[in-house]
Amino acid sequence: MASFTNRLAKETSPYLLQHAHNPVDWFPWSEEALQKSKSEDKPILVSIGYSACHWCHVMEHESFEDEETAALMNEHFVCIKIDREERPDLDHIYMDAVQAMTGSGGWPLNVFLTPDKKPFYGGTYFPPLAAFNRPSWKDVLISISKSFNEKKHEINAQAENLVEHLSKSNSFGINKLNESDEDFNAVFNKKNLDLIFENIMKSADTKDGGFGKAPKFPQTFTIQFLLHYYYFTQNEIALKQACLSLDKIIYGGINDQAGGGFARYSTDAEWLAPHFEKMLYDNALLITVLSEAYLLTKNNLYRDTIIETMEFIKRELLSPEGGFYSALDADSEGEEGKYYVWSKKEIDAILKEDAELFCAFYNVTENGNWEGKNILRVLISADDFSKQHNISETDLLIRLRKSKQILLEQREKRIHPQLDDKILLSWNALMNIACSKAYAASGNDEYKELAINNMQFLLKSFAGKGEHLFNHTYKKGESKFPAFLDDYSFLIAALIQLQEITGDTNYLSKAKAITEFVINNFSEEETGFFFYTHKNQEDIIIRKKEVHDGAVPSGNSVMGFNLLYLSTIFDKPLWKKRAIQISSLLSNAIIKYPSSFAIWATIIQSVSYIIPEIVLIGENLTKIKREFFSNFIPYKIFQSATQGNNEFPLLQGKLIGEKPLIYLCRDYSCEPPVTEIDALMQRLKSVQKFNIKPVQ
Repeated sequence: MASFTNRLAKETSPYLLQHAHNPVDWFPWSEEALQKSKSEDKPILVSIGYSACHWCHVMEHESFEDEETAALMNEHFVCIKIDREERPDLDHIYMDAVQAMTGSGGWPLNVFLTPDKKPFYGGTYFPPLAAFNRPSWKDVLISISKSFNEKKHEINAQAENLVEHLSKSNSFGINKLNESDEDFNAVFNKKNLDLIFENIMKSADTKDGGFGKAPKFPQTFTIQFLLHYYYFTQNEIALKQACLSLDKIIYGGINDQAGGGFARYSTDAEWLAPHFEKMLYDNALLITVLSEAYLLTKNNLYRDTIIETMEFIKRELLSPEGGFYSALDADSEGEEGKYYVWSKKEIDAILKEDAELFCAFYNVTENGNWEGKNILRVLISADDFSKQHNISETDLLIRLRKSKQILLEQREKRIHPQLDDKILLSWNALMNIACSKAYAASGNDEYKELAINNMQFLLKSFAGKGEHLFNHTYKKGESKFPAFLDDYSFLIAALIQLQEITGDTNYLSKAKAITEFVINNFSEEETGFFFYTHKNQEDIIIRKKEVHDGAVPSGNSVMGFNLLYLSTIFDKPLWKKRAIQISSLLSNAIIKYPSSFAIWATIIQSVSYIIPEIVLIGENLTKIKREFFSNFIPYKIFQSATQGNNEFPLLQGKLIGEKPLIYLCRDYSCEPPVTEIDALMQRLKSVQKFNIKPVQ
């Protein structure tokens, strides 16, 4: 029996449950906790993290499990634990506050609030004893409590000023709105696209791939922009940097070479040593960009990595109901990465005569390449390795695949990292998109069925109490917390992708209905942007607009793409105008800082060219759709059907021939149909020119 049990024991979040037996009297974010703070006139301590966070575990073991420290916390504060993945709205607000106060942020996030929820002090990890130029956690607690009791007026004034700053920063980087033709052409033009490319390349690591210095994140949106930029310009530098980045990520320790799946980021510049947590969204975004890279280059490395990553997803993160779990922890047995690393002695004993070849290929040595152990990684390509070792590449890959399977089976006997088994609507929608993209790239029907089944699960299990209302998180038959902008915008995008691979117009109708709901309940009327939270949500101090593309895309940028697409599908010109408007309002920031606005940059690139509208109509479409999907087209509006449909303008009045017919259109004006995909691709070359006319 545990010595202590607090209110978190009644929660479903794995992160909150990890703290359920701390001696700290933790509350979840709740009216009960907020009222206790007011009635007892105590400051609120909000501690935010997530289950796969290594430093969150460290601070828990050092401080939150310590009875003396817990006594201080319980006496002087109302202590609230938040899973940032359950309540990203609160995390965004208080992370911004801590970054404004300290210049940096991260998790665990520890922030102190007045009883009316306004922040006045905060930081990230605090050690149990003063170290690393950080005060000890106990010293912080004592100092904050003393200040709150003795300088309450000053603290309240500081909190008010900080909230005012957060409100003003909501509009940072947003230009004034102009709607003239000249202003449209001033944003959506080749010069700006070239500037975006140049600014991306300023931070490009042309040796080890990726962008910036360690720690390195995959930055899939930036890679995607480069792939699209190459398609339109044939700039070889863009393609080289995109592919170098993907190759290095695939070959590095950030990719689980034995079992598939990517860790969140690399701690070093060469992608060797990750923080070992595996997040659903990272893998979804990497599958998506790898699918596009494969279609563009036909490099089998990308196709093989898609397959391996999908196998990991199905094996480790797919629930029996058809949802995808959130994450795998970095730690097992209290040690980061222990589940994933190997000694050479282990591998020699397991693989026997195949060990020498395997160790040579995956950089396994007696001394190890990371803290005395080995993280499997690839230093030279299979093609170059096979030439050096006088073995055919086919034989090499067969032997390596067999050895990896043996090691994976052996690794399964180890104590596994903890699974974060909550299911999030937004991340599932990203994974749904990845399944559709993987199907289009590979032709594997299993991925399409996975997307269809997952969508059925999402629409049913996350449904809220009200038409088009959804919840954010689900576990054990219960969904809760009203959905946020990311949930809705990613779900709409997933529905759009799913209709492309299935031809089922019901997905488009659902996407339209949800889009109308978002416009009615999340809009900021003055600018056209969308707030992160529903207009009726009351437990937050401000409604934020998230516009940066970070670890996941901004809900606003994804809504931009959704509005562009659906405006054509349903003939809603005001939706297209709104997408153009919000992209224009951010254009200065997008051009100067494209790595922070890479989805937005891709919108500008898409709109700068004529967006093709493609219709495939007729019986027996399976074969020709397969051929169509095997081609790379960066951005398009696509519908397929067995016959015309008056509900959808692109399908109206389309003739049906003996063979399936392919129509290429612009603003519903279509060229005579063709029957061969090659003919369509030739026509596309002449259509995808700069869009020098303003969008009405």
